[in-house]
Formats: sequence, structure tokens, C-alpha cells
Amino acid sequence: MQAQAEAEVEVQDQKQAHPDVEEVNGGVEKLAAAVINNNNAVPNENYKKNRIQVSNTKKPLFFYVNLAKRYLQQHDEVELSALGMAIATVVTVAEILKNNGLAIEKKILTSTVEMKDETRERPIQKAKVEIILAKADKFEELMAAASEERELGGDEDRR
Repeated sequence: MQAQAEAEVEVQDQKQAHPDVEEVNGGVEKLAAAVINNNNAVPNENYKKNRIQVSNTKKPLFFYVNLAKRYLQQHDEVELSALGMAIATVVTVAEILKNNGLAIEKKILTSTVEMKDETRERPIQKAKVEIILAKADKFEELMAAASEERELGGDEDRR
């Protein structure tokens, strides 16, 4: 509650210092309330460089597998996230990475998300899953071996 009171005082101070930007301050109030209530409404907080939001219709399965490998190389950890019917795709991607010895499972989070549906008047609930994977101990070794194998395979095709 103290944090909320401090945020409200800060918003009031901003209003007094800059009365000509009242419209923006309305948004600041909502944003401050969202931060206090942990609604993850702050883009910088909600955006993660190592998150992959998976769709079951937009890209092929191995697009996500290869992207996850790249994210693991860059960040040592990847978060795979999906809603509804795309959950099966996320689980498959995670299992491929784990079964190939490239990743280990750190955490699985499940929840429901309320979404607006244009065809219905009331909101609908969608299942959400987030799977957090970390690099396996032999990740670099396996990736180097796969890279070497591709190079050798490329040479045979040229002959």
C-alpha cells in the first residue's frame, strides 16, 4: 500500500509540474497502478529477449526448434510460450530439444488468460503454458558436432 501511495504522490507531482499534459498523466496513473498490481503492463518488464511466442499456424515446427537453439546459444536460457492450440507445438519443441540433449527443463508454468472474442460478447478463457529451458552441459559440444557434420555433408554434395 505504501508503494501505491508513493506512486500516487509522484503522479500528483507530475500533474502540478506539467498541467498541460493532463491526458498523458491519465495513462501514467493507469500504468503506475498496473505496476503496483503486478499486471505486467509495462512493456520493458513484459518483453523478454529470450522469449519465443509459438503459434501453431504461422511457422513450421523446426523454425521454432532452430530459433530456440539460437536463443540458447545467445542467452543460455529460452522461454517458450503458447496459448490454446499452440501448446502442443511448444511441448513438442521442448521435447525435441531435451531428447537431443541440447536443453534441460527448468520450469513449466501454466495459467489461463482472458481474451476478448469478437464473435461473442463475453471474454473467453485460453490455456497458457510457458516452458523455460536452459542449456544442457553438452550443448556447445553437440552444436559444434552438428555444425561440423553439416560442413562435411556440404563437401560431399559438391563432388
